[in-house]
Amino acid sequence: MEYDEMLDRAIDETPDIDERGSRFEVPDPEVRPEGNVTVVENFQTLVDTLARDESDVLKFLQDELGTAARIDESGRARLTGEFKRRRVADAVESYTEGYVICSECGLPDTRIVEQSGAEVLKCDACGAITSLGE
Repeated sequence: MEYDEMLDRAIDETPDIDERGSRFEVPDPEVRPEGNVTVVENFQTLVDTLARDESDVLKFLQDELGTAARIDESGRARLTGEFKRRRVADAVESYTEGYVICSECGLPDTRIVEQSGAEVLKCDACGAITSLGE
């Protein structure tokens, strides 16, 4: 078999890749009211997807939404007050953009590390280092 024939065969047998999709998709928060508290049912799934410490994500949500919050024994976030799903989703999106997605390459392959006494976002994909909190 000639090289060109083998190449054509390999291309024909390669599955199509949907370029529009992303390998990183943060699920929408599942929120429900419970008295004067808003419960984020899938908080642990969000934290796992973001690959961040749950206390850091919870603190960000508290600051962003201007409320108190805690994690219950089931791993759900309980936010004091009534919040619509869209408002919680916007806060999660802000966290994702500021603390997960690399500002240089746009990939989520980052981690928060300490450098010279300050926390920075280090991208394992492109090597970029971005300061946090600015």
